[in-house]
This record gives sequence, C-alpha cells and structure tokens, in this order.
Amino acid sequence: MNGMNVLLITVDDMNYNSMGCMGCEVSDITPNIDRLAAEGMLCENSYVAVGVCQPSRSVLLTGRYPHKNGARGFEEIDYCVETLTERLRDYGYYNGIIGKVDHLQPREKFAWDFVVKTLNPEENWGRDPEKMYEHTRDFLREARGQGKPFFLMANSHDPHRPFAGSVFEIPSYLSKSGKNVDFDPSMEQGEYYRGKYVKSSRYYEPKEVDVPGFLPDLEDVHSEIADYYSSVHRGDEAVGRILCALEDEGFREDTLVMFLSDNGAALPFAKTNCYVNSTKSPFIFRLPGQIPAGSRTGALISSIDYTPTVLDYLGINPIEGADGTSLRGILSGGLQHQYDTIYTMFYKTARNAVTGRERHFPMRCVQGTEYSYIYNAWAGKGEPFLNESTAGLTFNAMKAAGETDEEIRKRVEFFLYRTPEEFYDIKHDPDCLHNLIGRKEYQALIESYRKNLYGYMMESQDGLVSVFQEKVLRAFL
Repeated sequence: MNGMNVLLITVDDMNYNSMGCMGCEVSDITPNIDRLAAEGMLCENSYVAVGVCQPSRSVLLTGRYPHKNGARGFEEIDYCVETLTERLRDYGYYNGIIGKVDHLQPREKFAWDFVVKTLNPEENWGRDPEKMYEHTRDFLREARGQGKPFFLMANSHDPHRPFAGSVFEIPSYLSKSGKNVDFDPSMEQGEYYRGKYVKSSRYYEPKEVDVPGFLPDLEDVHSEIADYYSSVHRGDEAVGRILCALEDEGFREDTLVMFLSDNGAALPFAKTNCYVNSTKSPFIFRLPGQIPAGSRTGALISSIDYTPTVLDYLGINPIEGADGTSLRGILSGGLQHQYDTIYTMFYKTARNAVTGRERHFPMRCVQGTEYSYIYNAWAGKGEPFLNESTAGLTFNAMKAAGETDEEIRKRVEFFLYRTPEEFYDIKHDPDCLHNLIGRKEYQALIESYRKNLYGYMMESQDGLVSVFQEKVLRAFL
C-alpha cells in the first residue's frame, strides 16, 4: 500500500458529446474538463453500466453490476456487498463525499468521514462552483489534519434538470413567460428553485448550438438544448473549481483523479435507456508521472472497472466478487485492448412527479466498438415508456411536430413502445437512428450478439436470463 490520494469527480446527466475534448463544437463549452483531459488520459470508449444516477454510482463504488450489488434502481445496495470506501477505511483512508449523498445507500456502507449534502437552497441545489471549491478545500484540510490519505467523491448536480435557462432558472410550471421552459421532476421542491440558483457565467442562445443527432431539429428543441448547454458549462466550472482546490492545497501531484458523468442527458433516447447516448461517458484519469499526459485510448471499458483500478493503484488487494478489471495496464499506455464487448443495462425509473411510481422497463445491451445489441424485455406489453424527459420541452415539441411530420411521429412512437430487439451499427450510426434487427445481411452477426448477451446474463446471474432464453433464444436457435 502507498499513500496516494484519490479524487473522483462526477457531473450529473452530461452527454458524452457535450464536451469539447469529445468534439463538441459549442463555443467554450468545457474548458476545465478539456484541460483535465490534456493532463491525463481520455478514455473515448468508456461506458457506465447503467444509465441512471443511483445505480450508476453504486456500480462505481462496488465494482459490481446492479443485480449483483442490489441497487437496480433508487434503492440500497445489499448489506453483504463490500464497497470501495469500506475497504479504503480499513487501510486508513479518510473518505469524503460532496453532493449526491442520498444516491449511495445505505450511508453506513460507504464509510464517509466527511459529508456535505448540496441538494438544498443554501447550497444553490448543488450547482454552485464556488461552494464546490470551498467544500473541497475544507475536506482536504481535514484530511491533512488527520494525517491520512484521502478518497473524495465530489459530485456536481449540473447539468441535471432543471436546466439553466437564459431568462429564468426555474421549472416550466413556475415560468410565466413561456420561454426557456423546463420541467422539474421534484415538484414538491419547486418553489425553492425560484431565484435560488447561482447564475452561470455563460448562457447559450439557440443559434449558438446544434441539436444532437438523436433528436429532431425543431425550434423548441433548439431552445432546450441551449439551456442544457448553459448547465453543461456551469458543471464544467464546478469541475474547474474542485481541481483548483486540489492544487491550492498542494495535493495535485500525489492524487489519482478521475472524471466522468453518471449517465447521458435527461433527453429522449438518452438517460434511463441503453443507447450510446445513454451510457457512453468519457472517463478521464490523471496521475502525474504515471498516466501519460495528453494521451487517449479507444479501448472499450466499463464503470465496473473503477473500484478494481483504484485498489490496484493503491496496492490494495481486490474485492472478492467484483465484476470489473483494473485499467492500470491501459492507463499506463502499455495495454491497448481490454474487452471485445461490455454489458450495459437498465431496470427501473425513480418515483417522481412524472412517473408517479417506480416503473420497470428492463433492458440489456451488448456494446462493442462497432455494434450494439439491445434487448427490451418490456416492449410489446402495452405500457408506454415514461421518464423525466417525456415531460420536457423537447419531447413535447416532438409530439406536436409528429402530428404533421410522419418521420417524427414514428420516432415518438418508437420511443414510447420500442421493439423487443434493436441492433445498430454504432460506428456509422452512433445516434442509433436505424434499427438493423430485420436486415438479412446482419443476421449472423446479430445471432452472435444474442449469444454474447446470454453469456453475460449467465455469468453474472442476471435474473432476466430465463425470460431472454424463452422469448428470444428459443425463437432463433
């Protein structure tokens, strides 16, 4: 074991292609994230195992798939599952978390010594870069005072809904102007949002941004995407201030830093699904002297790998039963390839003002660098898909446009009801617009992906395996 420190920085609902280092052309969108990428290694083909916040974060700190750690949705991990922070406390680490505290439960299993909850008006709802600096600085000083190495998880709530609007930073049901409207899924907290958000230093107008390829280019979509990018920029500012505190306190050189987003943006065909825009999340690792600065890797990697990677760098034995593999060989530049495919998934939504209750939409995906196969176990049962994005300006604009535009109508209908199987050439169609599942020339490849998915399900003891075997495999084998 060595005395190396660890800083894990997350943003909330930031799409992979919203970052300058990943090719986003929106002006000055993520200068701090881009700088971090230039100082370490950018993992261009990295994915979170599940595209929604609480289970995604639970995977990070257990190294296990949701059905193996217990947190399939917004619920506690199983008490018998060892966490990264429990192991680090046993080795003398001082553990801290800033923001998103309630998304790692039960709290005692994560062995926090320093806790700051930020989803409240006093903290500007977790969207204040300066408060992130202050809390990070305070934690680092406490760790130094304790004479211990540290693990800190610092979590921005940006760019989660409600987005930073160019006129109002309030949800749509509070906006009287009809402009820059948005929906806040925590309606019971809505009044607190009025006038409480810290202002972003940069607000984007619709003319300054492009609509992502997985959404139609409609006027209202353009407006909401501009607001989303304003939140992306503010989230980037939070990342910059966290890193500034690390440097100001003298910990830059001996701290392993990782950055990622917990899932894709809260927009149709992104968050709470299994598409590329749902789970792709560029991981950035920085460790001066050990991870080559300005390096990139196209290796396929997963968030199950985070806990094994941290323990490897710290010289601590791996956690028994973890699903992931250490990335140290890739991060050193010596290993170019880790997996041929990875396994991603979705289980259920949160209960909020949009969903009304916990809703189950079981999906599984085999993700490669060129193709993606998705199994939707819920499709065909009549219940339309429902998540927070379905109440937003973008989806409402799509429904309205679909009344006169047949292609958009089909896109809306597909989002709501899907089909049991989807197959995409993500090398040429990363926005997953063209489902190839019925194309004859792809059937042999599709069959190999079906078998691959079955193998993942069997190996990880996924409870959906019997359904997949009955409904899909027996129909084609």
